[in-house]
Amino acid sequence: MSETIHTDYLIIGSGVAGLRASIELCSKGNVLVATKDLPTESSTEYAQGGVAVALSDEDEIGIHFEDTIKAGDGLCNEEAVKILVSEGPERIIELINWGAEFDKEGLKLSFTLEAAHSRKRILHAHGDSTGREIERVLIKKVSTMRKIKKASFAMAVDLIVEEGRCIGALLLRGKEIIKCFSKATILATGGAGQVYSRTTNPRVITGDGMAMAFRAGGYLKDMEFVQFHPTALYAPGIPAFLLSEAMRGEGAILRNINGETFMKNYHPLGELAPRDVVSRAIVSEMIKTQSTHVYLDLTHLDEHFLKQRFPTIYSTCLKFNFDITKQWIPVSPAAHFIMGGLETDTDGRTNIEGLFAAGEVACTEVHGGNRLASNSLLEGLVYGYRAAHGAINYVEDKQPPSLNDKEVISGEILYMDSDEIMNIREELRQTMWERVGVIRCGESLSMAKNRITHVYDKLSKAIFLDPLALELKNMITVDLLITESALARKNSVGAHYRTDYKEKFPGWEKHLKIRKRDRYIEIF
Repeated sequence: MSETIHTDYLIIGSGVAGLRASIELCSKGNVLVATKDLPTESSTEYAQGGVAVALSDEDEIGIHFEDTIKAGDGLCNEEAVKILVSEGPERIIELINWGAEFDKEGLKLSFTLEAAHSRKRILHAHGDSTGREIERVLIKKVSTMRKIKKASFAMAVDLIVEEGRCIGALLLRGKEIIKCFSKATILATGGAGQVYSRTTNPRVITGDGMAMAFRAGGYLKDMEFVQFHPTALYAPGIPAFLLSEAMRGEGAILRNINGETFMKNYHPLGELAPRDVVSRAIVSEMIKTQSTHVYLDLTHLDEHFLKQRFPTIYSTCLKFNFDITKQWIPVSPAAHFIMGGLETDTDGRTNIEGLFAAGEVACTEVHGGNRLASNSLLEGLVYGYRAAHGAINYVEDKQPPSLNDKEVISGEILYMDSDEIMNIREELRQTMWERVGVIRCGESLSMAKNRITHVYDKLSKAIFLDPLALELKNMITVDLLITESALARKNSVGAHYRTDYKEKFPGWEKHLKIRKRDRYIEIF
């Protein structure tokens, strides 16, 4: 059985970008927000550190611009960065007017410092629950708008594209396929952290939007640039829980297993060096000391301050028998954010007519080769808003699509045992971590490509009507896109570091695009 529904605007994903887009769209028509889990389950919910915005007395938009450009290591789109930092304050003030409760010192907003920022510009809420607070406000706002409908536990299977135009998507809810036709579609599905065995991302972040867009003929860009957060909790059997960069901003120190500080040996900014530098330094120390982790030391900081500033981190670590006020906490890097994604312009347009994207699934080049800490929530707000207006303008300028209610699934449906799915999933996640991780080389990338291609060739053409199998298919696709791009970039820049090409060789400024060509992948 299948159902057909029609809406003016379809948004796939319910994080900050998708929710902000939906609020903007509802004055122009009916909006459906589809999400494969609960609307609250996204990377937004887990964003601890804060949101970067030039609103403090000591800051300027131009300084935020320069810090972002510097972190991006020469690969940022300057127009996209100007939009981010100049429109960001308006989006944050808007949130405050809608009821966002950011932390204050007296009557003034409280700002803190994070790595690679030259000013205190990080707004936070309830200490370390900034993403949750932003999400709370956006969901509350959405709930007051009757033209926005939500479809929870409705996983997107594939985009519906006819004659080069996206006219909706297939959704899977339970065992039922829903054909959802729309005048414009916005992908806001987030990143792909789960393709790695160690990640700070929630379980639902499996690269679905990137993979669907690739299958539909979308151009993806900068897929080799994966940011690894330096400090995720390390302990056998415990998830890689994020220990916010703000902790180092407040004075936390990194030590190797011998208790020695080491960051000044790698960068003059020490603990406040860019994330890619800190992650590589930690990996180098782990190799040097033959250990699985280093330590994050906050024991010299005031106990009351730590409990007030990092209440979620404090309570979560305590559940795992780690007291951040009294113990050095074992940490190691984990996959955190992907700078690449579906190529868009600054209004969210993709190369597929009628398809828009915003947030981590998209690539405007705003982050370049390495994202500046706490710019991602701001990106979701700014570019979610802009993608909505891009979609509105598109719909107003175009004739409504011819919504053909023909059968859109053809071919044999493949069923896989859940144990088999999870075994393949975990093996590939480990392959990505070991071979396509913080430090790479041609040999390790080639080994990863061979293993991934073997599975990709078997499953990429298969039709699945099971969420676990669909996720696996999407993850394999993203695995290959990241690995192929990393092999093609024969230099080290930003978060992409190769031991066989340690410098920026001629041509490093080029952005690599990747697309599907029949049975093959083409990089151009």
